[in-house]
Amino acid sequence: MGKFKSGFVSLIGKTNSGKSTLLNKLVGEKVAITTYKTQTTRTAIKAIINRENSQIIITDTPGIHKGKTKLSKIMMDTTYTIVGEVDCILFLIDGTEKTISKENMEILEKIKIAKKPAILIINKIDLIPKEKILELIETYRKEYNFESIIPFSALKSNEIEEILNEIERILPEGPKYYNEDEYTDQTMRSLAEEVIREKALKLLNEEVPHGILVEVQKFETKKTSKGEPFYNIEANIYCVREAHKGIIIGKGGEMLKKISTYARQDMEKMFDSKVNLRTWVKVKEDWINSEAIVNQKFKLK
Repeated sequence: MGKFKSGFVSLIGKTNSGKSTLLNKLVGEKVAITTYKTQTTRTAIKAIINRENSQIIITDTPGIHKGKTKLSKIMMDTTYTIVGEVDCILFLIDGTEKTISKENMEILEKIKIAKKPAILIINKIDLIPKEKILELIETYRKEYNFESIIPFSALKSNEIEEILNEIERILPEGPKYYNEDEYTDQTMRSLAEEVIREKALKLLNEEVPHGILVEVQKFETKKTSKGEPFYNIEANIYCVREAHKGIIIGKGGEMLKKISTYARQDMEKMFDSKVNLRTWVKVKEDWINSEAIVNQKFKLK
């Protein structure tokens, strides 16, 4: 048996390329929220993969996008800072794109500056003919000397083991940074916040979701009258303007009820426990441009 290997990997890609879905598949647990909408990931989320001969710590970074808000700036700073600090880069691209997009070219430039070993993963290969995949491989190979290029389909996930083996091959020898039963550095409180936000993203129309901020005010363990433990969670859903508040609550409170019910069901699976969840909707005018809020919640620590 070879020596134990460990190290840090950055998962990078433009917004909506499927990074969070890939991360969850690699870990085998839900650590990142997934939606079809852009800019879903806001912070650097660490996932820990324990294997027989290695411990792989993957950070899912916010997707590359153009944005003018304080929140967008912090998200991009986070992504590009992490790229330069890892042992290996996983660069995920959408295989349905015919050429290298402006955002992907920007990522390539950052990878070239970082001079780190990188693996290119071409997503959505089930949607494109084989010759197009070969053309993409050739196009990207001319841009950077990738350690390997792996075509991938999130629907089938056959390539997960291949991706993990390739990462393990690249990583240096090292210790276990986390305990074997850990699969993310996120607290249960932050997981709860993200799950509520995910349900809001999925259920609300285009304009509202990106202005949503979720803060858990109370997270406590209680017992029922029969002595069975459950989590009692209270959370505020903040939006950027008064007009959005009514949309999130919905007619007769129906939308908020739906968001809360779906979030509670997800949490009960994740926490393996009953959950009592109560949510309120409040307005924090233009919080996405508030230096204090954005730095406190999203700045890389």
